[in-house]
Amino acid sequence: MSTHDTPLFLGANPGEALVHCIFIHGRTQSPEDIQEQVISKLKVPGVAFLLPRARGNSWYDARATDVLTDRTRQQLEQAIAHVRKLIGDLSGSNNHPKPLVIGGFSQGACLAVEYAMRHGPWNGALASLTGCRVGTPDCDRPFADLDRLPVYLTGSDKDPWIPVDAFAQTAAALARARARLHCDILPDRSHMVSSTEIAQLEKLLCGLSNRSWW
Repeated sequence: MSTHDTPLFLGANPGEALVHCIFIHGRTQSPEDIQEQVISKLKVPGVAFLLPRARGNSWYDARATDVLTDRTRQQLEQAIAHVRKLIGDLSGSNNHPKPLVIGGFSQGACLAVEYAMRHGPWNGALASLTGCRVGTPDCDRPFADLDRLPVYLTGSDKDPWIPVDAFAQTAAALARARARLHCDILPDRSHMVSSTEIAQLEKLLCGLSNRSWW
């Protein structure tokens, strides 16, 4: 049985859009939550949004900072394969795909990072809002040369799910992967997407639609 349900499409028609964006929800969330908390606050025309949906509102059972088990690895690979299929569905057979932002919040942000470390780089950017690598530094984890892929990574000293240490280790890993990295630590921010993160995501989408960078 599939662990993933029908995604939510928002914004511009994919064939006419300037930019495509896949944004992945966190644990206990839904695409509708992401629509309310993130997408509805973005003021960028010409973006086609695709919001994947996990059955049971969770992409994998473990906490992101737990030691990787065979079950977690299997769940991760299934979720990443699902995202990869959605990207193919969104892009179609276009030989010159439009810029693509792969992003997410919390568990979805972690999944986006793991996608990049398996399938990056691509024409576009990564936006990991309160994200980190899944597993511990002692775990055997995939590692890709991201070759200057623009990455926006955020965290908070008060976030109960993604500790600052995990954020810092992920920033170091992305730097070693040669990402073009922009990080924000947001002091005292709870487990949520802040106005600062919305503004930076909007800036990133605008930059891609205008063929410019931050």
